[in-house]
Amino acid sequence: MATTTKRTRFSRRLPDHVTDELCNVLAEDKVFGFNDLFERVFDNLKVRNAVSGGEEMLRLRAYEKLQNLVTRGLVEKIGKEYKGTKRVHEASSEYLAQQQED
Repeated sequence: MATTTKRTRFSRRLPDHVTDELCNVLAEDKVFGFNDLFERVFDNLKVRNAVSGGEEMLRLRAYEKLQNLVTRGLVEKIGKEYKGTKRVHEASSEYLAQQQED
């Protein structure tokens, strides 16, 4: 006798501060090298008191999230430099929360 279990999915996503800051910086109409981009993101996160895990770990997380944005087509990679597209704001937690409300 097979029984099926009904699973309910509950997902509570916290705001992703690293991705939010990447979006804020890349929304400017500039081209950034990764080190310059990271310094801006890191400084903004320090101001917001949202830095945890050390600078090197944060650098790895920022690089991984940046590559994810490139894969999704929200950031354009030009050689070793990055430029946000017009849709880069779609990765921010504010935009995603707004989409869930609709």
